[in-house]
Amino acid sequence: MSYTPVMTAEAVSAYVREVFPQADGYGWQAREIGPGTITVGMKVSEDHLRPGGTVSGPTMFALADVAAYLLVLAHVGEVALAVTTNLSINFLSKPPLGDLRAEGRLLKLGKRLAVCEIHIMPDTGDMLVAQATATYSIPPR
Repeated sequence: MSYTPVMTAEAVSAYVREVFPQADGYGWQAREIGPGTITVGMKVSEDHLRPGGTVSGPTMFALADVAAYLLVLAHVGEVALAVTTNLSINFLSKPPLGDLRAEGRLLKLGKRLAVCEIHIMPDTGDMLVAQATATYSIPPR
């Protein structure tokens, strides 16, 4: 099934920064939105590392969650109170040091729930380091 976005990457980024400014501290950037899809980049800094010099699990979890949120908003519009009801993540391999990229796709978009799958990779490669499934609740309009 194909879903048509109603917001561009620039518009959804600006909207989230307006209604949820604290989310900007994660270092994310919505790059591309397509039918049922999104690509989000994340700048990784020293604050995102865990002992052993690797990107922390909570950092990748946050990237998966923000990517799903942006994906849902890009396809339903300005609904700031869409909220995560479930997010499950599988950490598959240790990411190399550097920025990350999340590629998300809508699996189902209904009136009240959206289900997304998010793949996280190094920004400069295609090695899958984490896979997440997120469900968002969409409030009635």
